[in-house]
Amino acid sequence: MERHVIAVLVANVSGVLSRVSGMFTRRGFNIDSLTVGETESSDFSRITVSFHGDSAVQEQVVKQLAKLHDVKEVEVLRPEETVSRELLLVKVKNDSETRQDILAAANVYRAKIIDYSLEALCCEITGETSKVEAFIELMKPFGILEMCRTGLVALERGCNCLKTK
Repeated sequence: MERHVIAVLVANVSGVLSRVSGMFTRRGFNIDSLTVGETESSDFSRITVSFHGDSAVQEQVVKQLAKLHDVKEVEVLRPEETVSRELLLVKVKNDSETRQDILAAANVYRAKIIDYSLEALCCEITGETSKVEAFIELMKPFGILEMCRTGLVALERGCNCLKTK
């Protein structure tokens, strides 16, 4: 099964997110990540959904989303034509024995230390999903206390824009 990323432009009104996620639930499709936020126009929000499935699943998702009332545009974001990023906040055990290794790893991955205490370090990292996942794997031996990921956000490369017609 391959990973698919879809951008959905919706009216910025109450209940839209529930209807979009409900469509996935009704069809038995699992959402890997879902991010939503207001666009350059306060009238619209942009939802970025990533999920796994074959091309038939992707086609079905696009058709079903396009039928929803407040959905204005649906676009499949192809990996080779898309810039995508995730944000991760991760809290790792901090002690004198491992501190320098954690700081060195954070430096290599261009992570920022955003909170520091004698017991824990909180790191912020942004990047492609593979970079975020690699950083998580690197931090596991140090003891991850807590973490939070945003999910994928993505835009098409170049001047193509998801806008209402």
